[in-house]
Amino acid sequence: MSIPLYNRDLSWLSFNYRVLQMAADTQVPLYERIKFLSIFSSNLDEFFRVRMPAILAINKVLERDPEAAGEESPSPETLQQVLDTINQQQEEYGRIFTGSVLPDLHQNGISLHYGPATDPAMATLTRTYFLSAVLAWLQPVWLSQRHKKFFPENNALYLVVTLSPEQAPDTQETVLVNIPSGLKRFITLDSPDGVFRIAFLDDVIRIHLPYIFRGYTIQNSYCIKLTRNAEIDMDEMKGDILEEVETLIRKRELGVPTRFLYDSAMPLQLRNFLADHFEVAANEMVPGGRYHNLKDLADLPMPAGFTDALYPKARPSANPEAAAADYLLDLIQQRDLLVHLPYQQYDPVLRFFNEAAIDPDVAEIYVTLYRIASGSQIAQALISAARNGKAVTVFVELKARFDEANNIRWSKKMKEAGVKLIYSIPGMKVHAKTALVKRRRGYQWDYSGLIATGNFNESTARFYTDHVLFTSHAGITREMELLFLYLQSREQPMAYHFLQFQHLLVAQFNMMSRFTEMIDREITNAHEGLPAVITVKVNNLQEKAMIAKLYEASQAGVQVNLIVRSINCLLPDITESRNIRVVRIVDRYLEHARVFIFHNNGKEEVYMGSADWMNRNLYRRIEVCVQIYDTALQQQLKDIIALQLGDSTQAQKAIQSYVQNIV
Repeated sequence: MSIPLYNRDLSWLSFNYRVLQMAADTQVPLYERIKFLSIFSSNLDEFFRVRMPAILAINKVLERDPEAAGEESPSPETLQQVLDTINQQQEEYGRIFTGSVLPDLHQNGISLHYGPATDPAMATLTRTYFLSAVLAWLQPVWLSQRHKKFFPENNALYLVVTLSPEQAPDTQETVLVNIPSGLKRFITLDSPDGVFRIAFLDDVIRIHLPYIFRGYTIQNSYCIKLTRNAEIDMDEMKGDILEEVETLIRKRELGVPTRFLYDSAMPLQLRNFLADHFEVAANEMVPGGRYHNLKDLADLPMPAGFTDALYPKARPSANPEAAAADYLLDLIQQRDLLVHLPYQQYDPVLRFFNEAAIDPDVAEIYVTLYRIASGSQIAQALISAARNGKAVTVFVELKARFDEANNIRWSKKMKEAGVKLIYSIPGMKVHAKTALVKRRRGYQWDYSGLIATGNFNESTARFYTDHVLFTSHAGITREMELLFLYLQSREQPMAYHFLQFQHLLVAQFNMMSRFTEMIDREITNAHEGLPAVITVKVNNLQEKAMIAKLYEASQAGVQVNLIVRSINCLLPDITESRNIRVVRIVDRYLEHARVFIFHNNGKEEVYMGSADWMNRNLYRRIEVCVQIYDTALQQQLKDIIALQLGDSTQAQKAIQSYVQNIV
């Protein structure tokens, strides 16, 4: 039976549009609105690097063989829908930026030059900076004079300059001038009138092009950017996985083009010349504005003291029990703890690893690391633990997209310190967020476990909403030990059918079946006239079988509440989803937690963990979710979810107040 589904790429674009709407919201502080513009641009760059290659590939297959489309394949019209949607959003981006943000900056005494340079004073104000700081970075490439094709760097900015010799004005040359990424994108200018003036580096270079090309007449200049395919196949690695990943990272920067972004003012003849020169297909040519890489707006200079332009400084509260404990590992042996990020401090997570590193009774430490912070205190604690004589085993996921290089750097440091490193399982990512500490207690051991919805990363913990469970529950921690034993084998899960997880839901083992059983239980209760409610909070909802079960539950009369931040392929407002409510939250923090609540006729079961309901998470990753047994901690998660369902636009303020009052 066909399952009604919304296209995942169009759904993702609707999420990014929600980000753009935050930039248009005048209730949001001005520089925070500018940050949302930056996030929108950064997200779109990643879409073209990761998703667009798949869309283009499917489109080519369907052009050759329309019958090759599967049930979940996009239609031949999908590519055009995607491109049309992106163009519409880009146009709105321009309207928000020029029609709202720039005027609001001006009202606050800030002038960001945006457009052709008409002020002669700008050349004078930027001349010294150009000659002393910029000129050393410039590497002009004469496209019309090179026999060898020039290979633009991935996502780097260039000016395409058209010019003609003063002695031969009828002759035109085309030159590529790099806009250096090693310099700040924005330059503040001295201004005698008290206005805080800012210029793009692009314009500083444009103004001084005559200095670079003496003896030539500058006709025009246009900004371009080439985005390359960043999806690299890591499934068939068989040798030294660390070396192979390093090689694949380098290959990523040489990927085939997926987008050639150009200034829409560029003449057609020049566009065609560039498309031919760089071997870019027509459907990969994307019009844009005068400036690209506007993700750099996150670094827009701000006058001193302009505090109203930002959100009030966040002051995460302490977890009261953890803060009062002399020794966290001892407290965990007495009761479970739950930390809510970023509303609460990250200190308990750091203490967990720090105490384990120094405690003389701790013998073994196990942890999965997916995205390691660049200055990770956790990785440093693990290094110290190994040097302090602990047996430290770390599973590092080298295939964490765009964090591979950083993960490799820390892996080498940890390995040098004596940490036992386990690298990726071929054909599978380990996305679980788990850690286990074993302490000697005479002839016995005590176990302390850590299971989180997000990465063990103190940087992202400042603005990702996540939950972290600390537990010594015997069933949970013993199953965590089994999981780490399995991970050390680096074998595919099908060889481990004897592993029986009861307290943990582990993708590849029991996660799909257990989620299905719990949904079926709610369906049965609804048929019997009993209360039936399912509440799910995930980043992405795309897996067909899970969506089908939610439709089935809805049709049976189960109330289904969904909080889905990004991709949502479930269609609301159709017969199959009449009892399904969907909420999307985009606000100050990035919603990242995964929480699952099943009513169970009043005996509610609450789970949290790392798994989204996507094909990749449920079929091609190791994910872990855990049941929350402590009734007080269950209530905390239920209360937070209720606040988000009750008011998705003000929930973060309400949660901040709620968490601060937890005792």
